[in-house]
Amino acid sequence: MIRELKTLIAVAREGTFAAAGQKIGLTQAAVSAQMQRLQEELGFALFDRTGRTAQLNARGHQTLQQAQELVSLYGELGSRRGGKNEAVFLTLGAIASAQRSWLPKAIARFHRACPGARTRILPGLSMDFVNQVDAGEIDMAIVIKPPFGLHADLRWTTLAREPFRLLVPRDAPQLSWAELIGSQPFVRYDRASFGGRQADRFLRSMHIAVQQVCEVDELDAIVQLVAHGVGVALVPQTVNHRRWPAAVRAVGLGEHTFYRDIGLIHRRARTMSEHGRQLAGLIVDAHAAASQGAADATA
Repeated sequence: MIRELKTLIAVAREGTFAAAGQKIGLTQAAVSAQMQRLQEELGFALFDRTGRTAQLNARGHQTLQQAQELVSLYGELGSRRGGKNEAVFLTLGAIASAQRSWLPKAIARFHRACPGARTRILPGLSMDFVNQVDAGEIDMAIVIKPPFGLHADLRWTTLAREPFRLLVPRDAPQLSWAELIGSQPFVRYDRASFGGRQADRFLRSMHIAVQQVCEVDELDAIVQLVAHGVGVALVPQTVNHRRWPAAVRAVGLGEHTFYRDIGLIHRRARTMSEHGRQLAGLIVDAHAAASQGAADATA
């Protein structure tokens, strides 16, 4: 609720949801959604709307005063100097493949540089993370690039372009990738994820009907299912999978190769804290180092 209370203070200071959003780096819709959630949590209305102006009612003014006190106290949490320094707390969303590989190194470097800081890493789906960053609920996220344009207030930094491969059991017939997909049982990359939707769109564009036996979101689980002979699968080649397990082999898609873009999404740099910008830079550096290390290992 702290984020909602900070947004309430901004609305009271700026006078409108739109002006508050511009000040704190959120869209007007995101500010409105936060205020709606806050009123639902409190159980009463905070505003009397007059045109575009958001006027606090009597309960709103009382809540505003309490919010300012709570936000001030929250900023002192973890401080060893009685509130002289603002506590640093950053929340980061990250897809599973990033959490299992290079992201911990970036977080470790951040905490060495900022020993008093606290971070929280959330698991989840890219779609949810995009919405949470837009709403100001988390500071940034490592996601699969969505198939739609981002709002002007959001920034995207590409970390990697991961080519999709057809993964098959080692003893699978020596056929073309199209023949293998059409003739073998198919393990589908979950269509609830952006990457899974990419694979699904590819199959439809190629007019290939699959014999689906399983649908899974976790990439490592898909690899293991293929290794155990359950079926074949279209999966992106991540930093973790520069070398595939011995029980599988990867078949290239040739000129039909498509890619999963992985990147960092956050609000405009000028609206981020200094520590947020520092963490974002460390994330970019950590992924670049991991990619170079993986490339050197397979050279």
